[in-house]
Amino acid sequence: MERRLSAASRRSAPSAIQKLSHLAQRVGAVNLAEGFPDFPAPANLKAAAAAAIAADLNQYRHVQGICDVLAETARRDHGLDVDPLTDFVICCGQSEAFAAAVFAIIDQGDEVLVFDPAYETYETCIELARGIPVYVPLDPPSWTLNEDKFLKSFTSRTKAVVLNSPHNPTGKVFSKEELLIIAQACQKMDCFAITDEVYEYITYDENKHISLASLPGMQERTIITSSLSKTYSVTGWRIGWACAPASIASAIRNIHVKLTDSAPTPFQEAALTALTSTPNFYSSLKKDYEVRRNFVLQLLKDFGFHISFKPQGSVFVFAELPRSWQLTDIEFVTNLINNAGVAAVPGRGFFHRNFDGESYHHRHVRFAFCKGDDTLMAAALRMRKLADSKGTWLTGSSRQEDQTSSA
Repeated sequence: MERRLSAASRRSAPSAIQKLSHLAQRVGAVNLAEGFPDFPAPANLKAAAAAAIAADLNQYRHVQGICDVLAETARRDHGLDVDPLTDFVICCGQSEAFAAAVFAIIDQGDEVLVFDPAYETYETCIELARGIPVYVPLDPPSWTLNEDKFLKSFTSRTKAVVLNSPHNPTGKVFSKEELLIIAQACQKMDCFAITDEVYEYITYDENKHISLASLPGMQERTIITSSLSKTYSVTGWRIGWACAPASIASAIRNIHVKLTDSAPTPFQEAALTALTSTPNFYSSLKKDYEVRRNFVLQLLKDFGFHISFKPQGSVFVFAELPRSWQLTDIEFVTNLINNAGVAAVPGRGFFHRNFDGESYHHRHVRFAFCKGDDTLMAAALRMRKLADSKGTWLTGSSRQEDQTSSA
């Protein structure tokens, strides 16, 4: 009966990246590949979840208090006037919120603009809705929005634009100037915007997250999706939400109920504790991740990478392989797993077209730094040991020569 499986399921077959993940597990590699923390979740959140379970809050439930807190936060941080009773949908993580949003607005043949590189689930959701993803390349090395390419991507069939900022995999935070270009185009073409803002509290240096919905004329057409996962280090709890005008939120809610009915109740209850964290929690979060970011950046520089773009947000470094390293991203990651016991993600899985004949989408590797000190130090020791003992495995020439030639 395999031949009767759907076309969608065949398109969702395991990728080369998933195969490398299995290899990393087999050899016990240090995991700098996947974007989840391996350090403990905050103790007060775990206690709140345990208390909810002990209080037998274990059945289907909608915790309205989450919407109340989120509405107040949206007003305070972004100047958004949202109704907590009608404008929020609590979902099983941002992933379900995004999927339900797509299913609520996309019909067969509708086109959805997605900035490339992109998180892989966007494409799957759009295709399951029988929509057509249209990829708009961001310009390396700083992954800037190319206004001309963006505006030329619109057609009469464009229904929505997807915006992920802070961005996975690059760590880019879209500037206000870029957001204004996106906002003006959405209004001119009368299309929706779906935002993925899961890294909204994880920005560095002077970079600030601005929600697209906060720009003039955008709240009425923007669906914000986000979650607890990244900010509060609870990626397995699967608590996320969509925020949109009441009529759009109602459509998303109807689909959510048909898909999963309810997000996990004990974790909804614990979300109230998370979402009412003190300002010190968020400032500490940024400081801690900035230290981790800088550690990994220095590690990669020492290993021979040329870091042309320092992440402005999120928990990833998207590093380009030096031209003198005669390896593709998959070959590099395979060798790194086998020879150093360190796992990363080949960048090609985030790119979807080879624009203008460029091959840069085979030349990037994503490293996650949302890891504990022990994990980061173990990765550093393994990579430094490999660099010292087998400096020629990358190119057949010395790393020192490569670094000198780039000076």
